[in-house]
Amino acid sequence: MKRRLISRAACCVLAGITTLAHAQTSAQPQVLIEAYGDSTTLGISCSDGHCGPRDDNAVTYLQDALRAKYGARVSVVNDGVGGTMAVQLRDGTGPGRKGPWQDRLQASNAQIVTINYGINEVMHNQTPEQFYQAETDLVKAAQAAGKLPVLQTSTPMPDGRLNARLAEMAAMTRRVAAEQQVPLVDHYAQISAMAGWQTQMSDGAHPKPELYRVKAQQDFQVLDPLVRRLFGVSAVSQGQPPRAAFPLHPTSDNPTRGNS
Repeated sequence: MKRRLISRAACCVLAGITTLAHAQTSAQPQVLIEAYGDSTTLGISCSDGHCGPRDDNAVTYLQDALRAKYGARVSVVNDGVGGTMAVQLRDGTGPGRKGPWQDRLQASNAQIVTINYGINEVMHNQTPEQFYQAETDLVKAAQAAGKLPVLQTSTPMPDGRLNARLAEMAAMTRRVAAEQQVPLVDHYAQISAMAGWQTQMSDGAHPKPELYRVKAQQDFQVLDPLVRRLFGVSAVSQGQPPRAAFPLHPTSDNPTRGNS
């Protein structure tokens, strides 16, 4: 009888520990980042004449790096849609439409939203002023919904004429970031300063996986402090063993949304 009581007590203690561990896990803060943009957010790359979304894209690389530091409490969802512009995200039109931006924000649990457009604005002959207004509207709506918007300039384009127009779009993104006082990842400036960056493009607009990794590193430098602030703890207190921030191959179960 005594042995049975001890065994029963042990089972109760084990059940209590399991319940407590589950409660502590559930109580841990979670950080969700949603990445909005065009095909360079989606992760399209071209090889042997075929272009399509790849698992080794900047969003996946970014999630891998953040999870290497903070664990699975951080998720980055890829909401890139090929061929789209900022005005279409704002208005809920175009490919992959899921309703107006304000409605999507209200339905979203993300604390951070990244916004990366400019290339298709050039290809569809939008003016810099139109792009400026669309990005301003996106940022203001995100702030009103309690999100932290992070703006990103586009990767440069090898064609000199198109790239000159893209530079004007990048200038508008910088202007919006400064006026609205939101974080900026200036891919256009940083990649343009790299020697031979053109060789890292898979076609006239889409990076090779190696350049997507560079984009992710640039994103990480801006987003890591924001994630750390949301958790309210220093990086060294996460209890995570140190790992390479950017593994050779993506390992995330990152969900990719959108069209090629």
